[in-house]
Amino acid sequence: MKLISCNANRPLSEAIADYLDMRLTRSEVKTFADQEIFVRIDENVRGEDVFVIQSTSFPANDNLMQLLITMDALRRASARRITAVIPYFGYARQDRKTDGRTPISAKLVANLISTAGADRVLTVDLHAGQIQGFFDIPTDNLFGGPVMVDDIKERYGKEKIIVVSPDVGGVVRARSLAKRLDDADLAIVDKRRPEAGKSEVMNIIGDVKGCRCIMLDDMCDSGGTLANAAAALKEHGASSVSAYVTHGVLSGSAVSRIENSVLDELVMTDTIQPSEEALKSKNIRVLPISPLLGEAIRRIANEESVSKLFDR
Repeated sequence: MKLISCNANRPLSEAIADYLDMRLTRSEVKTFADQEIFVRIDENVRGEDVFVIQSTSFPANDNLMQLLITMDALRRASARRITAVIPYFGYARQDRKTDGRTPISAKLVANLISTAGADRVLTVDLHAGQIQGFFDIPTDNLFGGPVMVDDIKERYGKEKIIVVSPDVGGVVRARSLAKRLDDADLAIVDKRRPEAGKSEVMNIIGDVKGCRCIMLDDMCDSGGTLANAAAALKEHGASSVSAYVTHGVLSGSAVSRIENSVLDELVMTDTIQPSEEALKSKNIRVLPISPLLGEAIRRIANEESVSKLFDR
């Protein structure tokens, strides 16, 4: 087995390698003056089971091309099996036609990854689970829930907790977390979005008065949804509000928006390398996802069950 890291999140790749007690395979990823990407694998990979670690986060197109070109290089170097480890799968929000003459970009990206040479895909908390069906190769969608459950129990185990979904689409994810938290109660934020990129909270479904609210979402992009939902929960009597997300996209002024909100804290995993601004924020905390990904990689390499990671 060999691990190869592209440039999107080198610290995560190194942490995964440490978990597996391995070193990263030597490789070179560089950009020419005209922004073309060049990749060279500096070790023999013939007949090897290779895992390429790369999130397709900002800059999404550059990081995606790095992944595709690296897999093409490995395929031409006769790697036995290539697994694309994509902790954050970009373009996942474009999973259906929302209007006439619009693309399904998530399907296009899935096709590109397969054509570039991937034999398998390993990712974390897809925006929509059905994206797994866009791939014609085996795809493992890990859940960040177990990482969050341990942290929530350690910090808030003795308090009255209620798990909150910030929108109707996230109810299944929130219910799964609530079940792991000894069947905690569940609440839902009914959100209306007047236009793309803006959200308006209308009402709360469920009784949150006097409870510590744990909001759960797959990602935090602009931070508007979580900030508005937290304000609505406070207005309905919540004693405190924290948010747990798997992917901290944090685009634009998201960090300052979180800091100026009523959120006690935003807790996110490191599927996307946190910015310096996020790391310095007192309201943002990062949980390591490397043990989960490392164990999944070990199980795939040994032909063991990955689903058993979540059998608890």
